[in-house]
Amino acid sequence: MIGDEIVRLSLFFKLVMNRRYRFFKLCCYMVLMAVVLTWVGCNRSGKNNPAAKSAGIDYSAVVVPKFDADSAYQYVADQVAFGYRTPGSEGQRRCADYLAGKMRQWCDTVIVQSFTTTLWDKREVPGKNIIASIEGRPGATKRVLLGAHWDSRMWADHDPDKANHRKPFDGANDGASGVGVLMELARAIATQPLDVAVDFIFFDVEDQGVPDWADTYEEDSWCLGSQYWSRHPHVPYYTAVYGVLLDMVGTERPRYTKEQISRQYAGNIMNKMWTAADALGYGSIFVNSETDPILDDHYYVNRLAGVPMIDVVQNSNGCSFFKYWHTMNDNMDHVDRTSLKTIGEVLLKLLYGDYGESKN
Repeated sequence: MIGDEIVRLSLFFKLVMNRRYRFFKLCCYMVLMAVVLTWVGCNRSGKNNPAAKSAGIDYSAVVVPKFDADSAYQYVADQVAFGYRTPGSEGQRRCADYLAGKMRQWCDTVIVQSFTTTLWDKREVPGKNIIASIEGRPGATKRVLLGAHWDSRMWADHDPDKANHRKPFDGANDGASGVGVLMELARAIATQPLDVAVDFIFFDVEDQGVPDWADTYEEDSWCLGSQYWSRHPHVPYYTAVYGVLLDMVGTERPRYTKEQISRQYAGNIMNKMWTAADALGYGSIFVNSETDPILDDHYYVNRLAGVPMIDVVQNSNGCSFFKYWHTMNDNMDHVDRTSLKTIGEVLLKLLYGDYGESKN
């Protein structure tokens, strides 16, 4: 599919633009963008237009269970308290046990999918994808997939102090925030079942791609846990109506845009979620702006597993994510309860608008 190849090329250049030989890469990127813009201009449909909205659901009237921001914040803090959740670490082992144990309180089943994968530097490391399911009300046959990554990065390669570039960091926003929101979502959904089964997947070894200081490039060195799950789902022939991925959703100034891979594979789902956000008064946070592709777990879930999944990810300005991305300051000082609540409430409106009791 030509769209897939353009996205892959665009992702490639956006990744290497952070590396050396900037003039050569800038020229390549400009040529690539000309091709992308031409293709998009010829192939864009109304459902992917940034002004498009989902019709037919009055999200302001949808009844949802309460999302507790304090609980979500505590789940983020609990993860960080285990220390670095890097592959093979004691923090990884202890946090995995904690996440599985908490999800068992609210979910019908919990599976820990253990695997071994190889990093960009040829090291083999252990990973644990944590998969928890709430089956929904009797008669529910469809499934929805909600995901986030729970590992923290080994290298603070964007820290202003180069002495920190080979050190691990807390990963409070980049990783733990999305997991914390989904944990609170599981607790809430368990109190008010849906007419759909909900699968929560906490992907491991997402954030261990090639660091900026390494003189190499590996296209698929990121998102290793989602790559593994997409090739080896926890149940044979797994399918879901749609999926939503959360990443970096705890920052103090949240801003989400309509990222290109999400638009390409699941533009209708993205429009519905943005419409729900607008109904809650969050239109200035869920911005109707089309932005470039981002390499994240949803890319592999879409391409390999065939589940249409969107990525709700912080976009401060273009593809800059947030101020403390991959630095030592990605800690609890910069996780905001209100931001966690915002994303949680919007996601509940989306789910209950589609599959809540008010739909019957």
